[in-house]
Amino acid sequence: MVEITWLGHGTSKFRLESGEVIVVDPWTDGNPAYPKDHQFDRVDHILITHGHFDHIHDVIPLAKQFQPQVIAIYETATWLGSKGVTNLSGMNKGGSQMAGPVKVTMTHAVHSCGITDGDQIIYGGEASGYVLRFPDGRAIYYAGDTNVFSDMALIQELYKPQVAFLPIGDLFTMSPHEAALACRLLQAKKVVPIHFGTFPALTGRPEELAAKVKGLDIEVWPLTPGEPVHW
Repeated sequence: MVEITWLGHGTSKFRLESGEVIVVDPWTDGNPAYPKDHQFDRVDHILITHGHFDHIHDVIPLAKQFQPQVIAIYETATWLGSKGVTNLSGMNKGGSQMAGPVKVTMTHAVHSCGITDGDQIIYGGEASGYVLRFPDGRAIYYAGDTNVFSDMALIQELYKPQVAFLPIGDLFTMSPHEAALACRLLQAKKVVPIHFGTFPALTGRPEELAAKVKGLDIEVWPLTPGEPVHW
């Protein structure tokens, strides 16, 4: 069983039966949706989907505190190394590596990936998503920031994720309209909406997505920031 905790916006935490903790896209400081009473007690692995501040902001302090394995696309990993982060595991799309007992595969995403460094935006490679394959054979697809793209059907064919974390906020990612098509392509039984409601501009809501996939064998599974669930 995996303990899943959405921490608001694009940040999520997965605690494995072994106790190991995987954190995706940590943004805590300044994140309006981050639960104020949450504290990390352990971080063994960090997955980064792309270099925008709202997905990478707290990688450096968490890396210095816990010394986790940090997985990111090669260019972003190189930038983090220049900032003093160690135990980096750079990779690229289509590749896989182990994060403890979890096999992590980097997938495509349709989004930008510039890293804000002082007053400059520098090249951070490309945005990505991840498939997490657990020892019991189950799989989660974490899309990161993206629009729908037809190759989500390949993600379904190759990895058959049972759960998909999809952004629905609109403006910077897809809205519920596009996310509904992503649900059809992925065929995941459960869909966790993320990257919505943090700011007024992120207008998409889980109930809109649920209405658009009504009648399909898909459960929209809205989580509350800071409240763990088990899967």
